Amino acid sequence: MDTGDLYRQLADAVVNMDEDTAEKLARQAVDQGADAYQAIDGGLAWGMERAGKLFEEGEYFVPELILCADAMNRGIAILKPHLKPGAVKVRHRAVIGVIEGDTHDIGKNLVRIMLESSGFDILDLGRDVPPQSFADKAVETQAELILMSSLMTTTMDGMGELIRILKERNIRDDFKVAVGGGPISQAFADRIGADGYAKNAAEAVRLCKGLVSGGLGVTAPKAGVPAGIGA
Repeated sequence: MDTGDLYRQLADAVVNMDEDTAEKLARQAVDQGADAYQAIDGGLAWGMERAGKLFEEGEYFVPELILCADAMNRGIAILKPHLKPGAVKVRHRAVIGVIEGDTHDIGKNLVRIMLESSGFDILDLGRDVPPQSFADKAVETQAELILMSSLMTTTMDGMGELIRILKERNIRDDFKVAVGGGPISQAFADRIGADGYAKNAAEAVRLCKGLVSGGLGVTAPKAGVPAGIGA
């Protein structure tokens, strides 16, 4: 099979939520000697991008998007061991989590899935995350982005507390901070001094790409630091 056709079929398998076909085509790509990185980037990840657009247009919903991600990851598991050394550049890094006091994480999980399929390296801190932990993990992993979500008005102030902590430690300028969730608004983001706000997962991907600017690539290490949002 022509590699172009193979990549398109890989993308279709993701859009169609077909894990078995994604795996079968990934094995076929390996057998044909196709470039594993191109099969992932031009096939599986492209399919996930298409699924994200369908989600944004209201044709797909959260369950469908999760099944698309499962199909993508099934193919990646086959192709990843065959990546050539140096094929994947250091990616932009982000930490993501639900702010302390809130355990609603469906939106956060969706943002993580879509960012990972767009080439971001994501550390998911989970739910009920203290502001200090966001700061500590961002420094520890040399992240560029700190992404926080909340669905409860009673926990929103923790987002502002994170920014206060960053300023107190004189590291606010080291990170771009973005927020999202049901009760969050652009006005709230502006009030606490966040760098951005997204109302859904698709917007979060565009926002994050804009915040890191210039596309995905190698970032310079910060001095003294080892390399290493959802509705």
